[in-house]
Amino acid sequence: MNTHTRTAIVTGASSGIGFAIAKAFVARGYNVIGNARTIQRLEAAAAQWGDTATFIPVAGDIGNAAVARELFDTAIARFGAVDILVNCAGAFIAKPVDAYTEDDLSALIDTNLKGFFFPAQLAARHMSANGKGHIVNITASIALQPNVRVPSVIPALVKGGVNAATRSLALELAAHNVKVNAIAPGVIDTPLHEPGAVEQYRALAPTGAVGTTKDIVDAVLYLVDSNFVTGVVMPIDGGSTAGVW
Repeated sequence: MNTHTRTAIVTGASSGIGFAIAKAFVARGYNVIGNARTIQRLEAAAAQWGDTATFIPVAGDIGNAAVARELFDTAIARFGAVDILVNCAGAFIAKPVDAYTEDDLSALIDTNLKGFFFPAQLAARHMSANGKGHIVNITASIALQPNVRVPSVIPALVKGGVNAATRSLALELAAHNVKVNAIAPGVIDTPLHEPGAVEQYRALAPTGAVGTTKDIVDAVLYLVDSNFVTGVVMPIDGGSTAGVW
């Protein structure tokens, strides 16, 4: 692990997986620029871990290129550089294909696709110039292996695209010492799910278990500490993408 103080941008930082990642980075002493849609949600999240001196909230819709620019401008102005980008902001809408609406499509493209691309583009430019950096994209295991019990063609389309883009960008940035990886969670116990729904999802993994945010955090910390891992899409899903059972 690098011993100097690192600066990380985390999108989707006010709840669930993104909150857990931001909290873990703050605990490590990192400078963290956290993004969510509202400043109120970010301030409430930061208050839960007390010391907010190294946490800078930047509110706004990450599907907007101007918000991504504000994240990087803020980080660079305050701390000089960005070492880590975690693209965690995400929405998930599971429906049969004929039930999806145009609004569903727009929401998933804005948050999951544009919300990945705009920060990743800025990170690629900034980190390449610095000759180092880590980009970690939080995607979805359902995009690696679709499941008839969870019809989700648009998440598969968008998150599957981010999985492929992760590998493409890893190759593009390899010569600049920038590592690009993805984590593809299965069912993780977060507020994203309706109360009680998580228990119904145990059958979606051969282990009969659901994951915790710590499972994802541990994987993120491994990736940002590694100097030799890039272009990987890592399922954290209790074996649900290992095959058919």
